[in-house]
Amino acid sequence: MSHGFELAEAPGAEAPALPAPAGVLDRAMATINRLVMILGGVALVAASIVLTYSVVVRYILKIPTDWQDETAVFLIIGAVFLSAAAVQARRGHVGIEAFATLLSPGANRIRIFAIDVMTLLFCAFFAWKSWTLLHEAWVDDQHSTSSWGPPLWVPYLLMSSGMTLLSLQVLLQVIHGFVRPRGQA
Repeated sequence: MSHGFELAEAPGAEAPALPAPAGVLDRAMATINRLVMILGGVALVAASIVLTYSVVVRYILKIPTDWQDETAVFLIIGAVFLSAAAVQARRGHVGIEAFATLLSPGANRIRIFAIDVMTLLFCAFFAWKSWTLLHEAWVDDQHSTSSWGPPLWVPYLLMSSGMTLLSLQVLLQVIHGFVRPRGQA
């Protein structure tokens, strides 16, 4: 199954430049995506170090811990949600393409566009609900129920930001669907 992301580095595989406001957003998203992928990698390494430390301290040294699990979860939430847009920029998310081989290039273009629009609607709704969760956690000063009790606005901020970036990335793909030359699939 190919999503075409492996061709992104090939010469001539770049999408056409978008007109003014969308073009600025496209370039900004490319920069943000590069930065987020680096930060996501650092967050995953940090989470693995925290969890390894937790195992050593808890099971070998017999010292109780209370912050490592939630810290690792927060780091992983940040890495997953914030990097979703960068993965989507390469169309690297899992997709079922059983129909892609059966359809003509024009029909497949319509299928991809329709899926992008539905994905945009879902991601925008998810982002909106995530921002409402963040607002509630901030206003109500919600904290985790663990003994450490970190504020819940932290993971909600990561989730909200990540879903907003993903929504913007999918919006750019929808716009690309409008400006794509007829010869491209």
